[in-house]
Amino acid sequence: MTPASRAHDRALLDALDAFDPEPFAGDVWRITRKGRDPLRGAAANGRWSLSGGFEVLYTSLERDGALAEIGYRLGLEPVWPSRTEHEIHRIAAATARNLRFVDVASLSPLGVDPARYQSLDYAATQAVAAAAHFLEFDGLVVPNARHACLNLVIFLDRVERGALDLRESQAVDWAAWRLTQRPPR
Repeated sequence: MTPASRAHDRALLDALDAFDPEPFAGDVWRITRKGRDPLRGAAANGRWSLSGGFEVLYTSLERDGALAEIGYRLGLEPVWPSRTEHEIHRIAAATARNLRFVDVASLSPLGVDPARYQSLDYAATQAVAAAAHFLEFDGLVVPNARHACLNLVIFLDRVERGALDLRESQAVDWAAWRLTQRPPR
């Protein structure tokens, strides 16, 4: 069964359908490898996307949130990848129909276990995103798993052309960023 033909949980669809969609207009932050189009999304397996499903653009409402998300992933490598260059981008985003979850507890009624939110087990969050996409929401405003802020996850096939505008880009200095981080406990 392909992701597009996957059956959605009726209770989850009903729960999401009860939400009033919210617009979003403002700046968001995104990190990409140097040279990659910052407005190009991903269809790979992620917290809010199924591999082979719809294309999403992961962004953060705070610069530090974007750095924390990618910094965490780079930190999972056995050796910090020092030759990989990244850029951080400030993007103006305007979406009309988002689901907004202000904290992890607000996702709990949808089957997301707050105690596991920071884990790499994405099944529950992927189900929420797939159901939201099916219901034709533009995206999700959700808690960042690595920093105390919110992320905007945009379903690229649901937003109007011109809804995203690249404002600025600059190189990420991971060595300097790592010096600002608390050592892991």
